[in-house]
Amino acid sequence: MELPRAQYSQEFREQSVKFFKESGLTLVEAAKRLSLPESTLKNWVYADKRGELALVGKHQKPLTEVELELSRVKRELAEVKMDRDFIKKCATYFAKGSR
Repeated sequence: MELPRAQYSQEFREQSVKFFKESGLTLVEAAKRLSLPESTLKNWVYADKRGELALVGKHQKPLTEVELELSRVKRELAEVKMDRDFIKKCATYFAKGSR
């Protein structure tokens, strides 16, 4: 199962980079706390260093708040389904072992 591609507002990108810079956390830790893929935050940090963060995502059409929320909820649902499927597999495995 593939997760839906997340879309982020420019404000979120800027706040995420600011959080990373000011937190003193590693990139991996900051990405986890922000619930972002490490590569996404890394790309934003590098773009910010080059002064190009404002250009990230310019090819995407602007999303309304409702569209952003829907995208977030779809992604969260996909993650929950993957967790559920993993738990089902674990339960099946351990149920076979207890017989």
